[in-house]
Amino acid sequence: MPVVVLLGRPNVGKSTLFNRLTRSRDALVADFPGLTRDRQYGYGRIGPVPYLAVDTGGLSGDTEGLDALSALQAHQALDEADAILFLVDARDGLSAQDEILAQRVRRAGKPVFLVANKSEGLSEGNVDADFASLGLGSVHAVSAAHGQGVATLMETVATVLPSAVAPERKSSDTAIRVAVVGRPNVGKSTLINRVLGENRLVASEIPGTTRDAIAVPFTRADQDYVLVDTAGVRRRARVDQPIEKFSIVKTLQAIDAADVVLFLFDGREGVTEQDASLLGLVIERGRAVVLAVNKWDGLSPGARERIREELLRRLPFADFAQTHFISALRGSGIGGIFTSIKAAHAAGSADLSTPQLTRLLQEATTVHQPPLVRGRRIKLRYAHQGGRQPPVIVVHGNQTENIPDAYRRFLVNFFRKSLQLAGTPMRIEFKSGENPYEGVRNQLSVRQINKRRRMIKHYKKLG
Repeated sequence: MPVVVLLGRPNVGKSTLFNRLTRSRDALVADFPGLTRDRQYGYGRIGPVPYLAVDTGGLSGDTEGLDALSALQAHQALDEADAILFLVDARDGLSAQDEILAQRVRRAGKPVFLVANKSEGLSEGNVDADFASLGLGSVHAVSAAHGQGVATLMETVATVLPSAVAPERKSSDTAIRVAVVGRPNVGKSTLINRVLGENRLVASEIPGTTRDAIAVPFTRADQDYVLVDTAGVRRRARVDQPIEKFSIVKTLQAIDAADVVLFLFDGREGVTEQDASLLGLVIERGRAVVLAVNKWDGLSPGARERIREELLRRLPFADFAQTHFISALRGSGIGGIFTSIKAAHAAGSADLSTPQLTRLLQEATTVHQPPLVRGRRIKLRYAHQGGRQPPVIVVHGNQTENIPDAYRRFLVNFFRKSLQLAGTPMRIEFKSGENPYEGVRNQLSVRQINKRRRMIKHYKKLG
């Protein structure tokens, strides 16, 4: 598909225009310069022809630090572009930084469209006069926030795009969506770059480099995947910037939308309280999980043994998940992760038959009978599947509201082991049959009524 790249200095509205073109909220938007750092791709939905829209980080001109890495991402997008939307701020007017960037854009030799954003309420004549000196042709005055002039702009852009047919979008049907989650600076972006074999994402030793949730589709061994890089989640007490709060919200949304969560630990820091809390949240959301301990190559044998003990001691609630010890920087141990991801996805989506579940329920009650409640044994009659991702098993019986948590955990472990469902949490719901005579008053016969009267009369005499 033709590629339309959005370029410009920081805080001119590139992410806002990207969301407008794709009719989504994929790009994080805030009145904060330098918010976007990675390339964000999306299907363009405004215009007469199909295309891919690419959001890029603002080009600030810095040659060091994260701004330089973000600029490298923008230049890689520039090489892919079939058309360039060069955004300027109509309210700020022409700046020296716009002139420097315009020279770089002209040297690319691609069709360029000068887009003056935030132009609502301004006269077109004044806007044209401000930016005519850039030498990029006529100015297209738009308002990305309100949608003014965007449709007209894309009709003009479509005249220079090569013809293409939109490909079949397999991601919603066959691709496994994998969210890479963990604390800041555990190596999530580095791992995705290693899997893809290119510097697709900005990776740095500075914590908090990733701010948005970036989805990257790829294929491995004839299986389609969508890897989602997420922002690191710190403890709530340490989150003080509004931008970080927005990033955490995007991370939680990525977890909810994922088929499998690849949870990364930092092998040098071990399993922290924040790791356990965040992993508990992932399991509570019902996501299938694969665990990976990163930076394994630089650990001593004693440190490795300590990590293994911490995994068993601090994460007993995630004993169903497969664990891998990897080095994202060097690529060791990564291959086996995708075998576990496929197995976890298959387990979470498994189709379980009612006869099979009922037979296993009978075997479980034979091995360990339900407890007594007020002298009566709880009876569990049959089971059926109530949902997928995670698998839900509905068990019918009587007095099920009195089943203790310990017996519930026994059933979960019994079903998981019998069905070989590794990598996914499992939930069991109990339902009791309704008593048809509950609340119905017993109707006495004539003989019973007469007997009752005699008994009442007799006790009155005794009293």
